[in-house]
Amino acid sequence: MNSPITLHVNGESAQVDAGLHDTLLTVLRDRLQLTAAKRGCNQGVCGACTISVDGVPMRACLSLAHNCESADVKTLEGLQDSPEMRALQSAFAASGAFQCGFCTPGMLVSARALLQRNPDPDDAAIRSALSGNLCRCTGYVKIIDAVRTAAHALQGEGVAS
Repeated sequence: MNSPITLHVNGESAQVDAGLHDTLLTVLRDRLQLTAAKRGCNQGVCGACTISVDGVPMRACLSLAHNCESADVKTLEGLQDSPEMRALQSAFAASGAFQCGFCTPGMLVSARALLQRNPDPDDAAIRSALSGNLCRCTGYVKIIDAVRTAAHALQGEGVAS
């Protein structure tokens, strides 16, 4: 049985009907038409559905929508204007850090969270932050290079301190 809930998504309140077992991924994609978070493994393994919940990367496929009513939920669509995201997207494109692009939204959300808490990560920190995001196309060298490039770009702009 569905019941109405109010979610705070990308800076706006959204009232949706959700069942007690509906995941946040289902609500975001199917009811709110926010499709950047991808439905990959549906088991929390691949990271394609990674979103930000109260500033922390989370797997939307493992989060129940009803449990997120009081949380600040941000999808890739809602993070576009942040300096970190602009730097990451530019670096990903310049580095060729994606091929099919399926994993890219989750990678970007995870990388942004890393750069917010650690503006100058070393390769080990980047690998650790992205360890829950799988890419079946590129390998990870270009992705790690892109995150490092974005970090340096942000430091050059004085955004990261």
